Amino acid sequence: MRSKSNTIRTNRAVTTLAALLAGALALTACGGSDNDKKDKGGKSSGATETGSTVTLPKLNGVSLEVAAVWTGQEQKNFKQVLAEFEKRTGAKVTFVPAQDPIINFLGSKIAGGQPPDVALLPQPGAIKQAVDKKWAKPLGAEAQAELAKNYSQGWQDIGKVDGKPYGVYYKAANKSLIWYNAKAFANAGAKEPKTWQELLTAARAVYDSGVTPFSVGGADGWTLTDWFENVYLSQAGPEKYDQLAQHKIKWTDPSVKQALTTLAQIWGKKDYVAGGADGALQTEFPASVTQTFTGGDQPKAAMVYEGDFAQVNIGETKAKVGTDAKVFPFPSVGSTAPVVSGGDAAVILKDSKGAQALATFLASPDAATIQAKLGGYLSPNKNVPASAYPNAVQQTIAKALIASGDDFRFDMSDQAPQAFGGTPGKGEWKDLQDFLKNPKDVAGAQAKLEKDAAAAYGGGS
Repeated sequence: MRSKSNTIRTNRAVTTLAALLAGALALTACGGSDNDKKDKGGKSSGATETGSTVTLPKLNGVSLEVAAVWTGQEQKNFKQVLAEFEKRTGAKVTFVPAQDPIINFLGSKIAGGQPPDVALLPQPGAIKQAVDKKWAKPLGAEAQAELAKNYSQGWQDIGKVDGKPYGVYYKAANKSLIWYNAKAFANAGAKEPKTWQELLTAARAVYDSGVTPFSVGGADGWTLTDWFENVYLSQAGPEKYDQLAQHKIKWTDPSVKQALTTLAQIWGKKDYVAGGADGALQTEFPASVTQTFTGGDQPKAAMVYEGDFAQVNIGETKAKVGTDAKVFPFPSVGSTAPVVSGGDAAVILKDSKGAQALATFLASPDAATIQAKLGGYLSPNKNVPASAYPNAVQQTIAKALIASGDDFRFDMSDQAPQAFGGTPGKGEWKDLQDFLKNPKDVAGAQAKLEKDAAAAYGGGS
């Protein structure tokens, strides 16, 4: 089977968004704060703490289950959104913690006759699999109306399979950011880089100052796929990115060799990665962030690559976003800086008035505004006011995402069949972990990636 890419294809706009984000973050670094309460379309969204923009049915006596892989603070924050839905409708909603890969988790629930009513799926490939298996139910008229009102066409399209809407993208991620320890950079005299070469220069300055440049959460294979995607999109360009995402070109392509060789300029220097490759492969994503912002003048690393959601983990340290913990856009490797997005979509598995109402609520600015205020969250809903986000960094990241409209590239591994792009210890996750361990073997990594991709996509192109 092959997962379908629905991303909009314009090189110009990718450049524009990267420039916009760079400018916005530069303003933030100067201490600028934005309290603008209007959305980008110039209309008042009406999404206030107490206001309501969406009509929901009374659902007294209705019980619903919602499954997602979210844990910790993220799960806690989402439960506040579900509590508001309960308050407005009278329904009772239970959060069901799922495991990765969520498709396997749902398969066992469905086989046992107990599917959750709604599941949050972190990959378009997973939505397609849920539709192919006849698990997913199409969105009703009310949910579709909310989507049309609140989302750009690009975000609506990623939730469709064969032209029919199944997914509400409740949560988005800007995955083209590098967070850094401001004190470590200042001590090293390092500057925020705009190009890959400048990133290597900054890394050298940090290393010379006695601090390891990068923290890598290699125990979670998805962080490594995100590294690859940013390098590949910038270096190979959007068209090749789309072709590789759909397996229309092979992983043995020279463009993949070039991207892996570029990555090895960092991954291959064991003194540049906290704990070396072995240490990185035992470091889960949350720890990769927290160890960058603890330890005073001697943090375990000065920089950590990942999306806007890293703020949730920075919040577990004493570092303050915008002063102690700063951020810059992923540098350009080729002619333009990359802009990679990800997200989680609500999909209905048991069709009912209650499930449709919950999907409608999650498509509204009301739901997203609640979680936006709690931090560490980004919504693709254009009617969530920028002022809902708790700090200037988050506000600028959110505004840049909305300003991009349809013009972004969705996370490549998330577009792939889950067996290749979304399973711990298998496929792309495992192959890139092996490459982190041995970055000299570019050809071997390419051969393994192609073999696993061909099997998952059903024979390749």
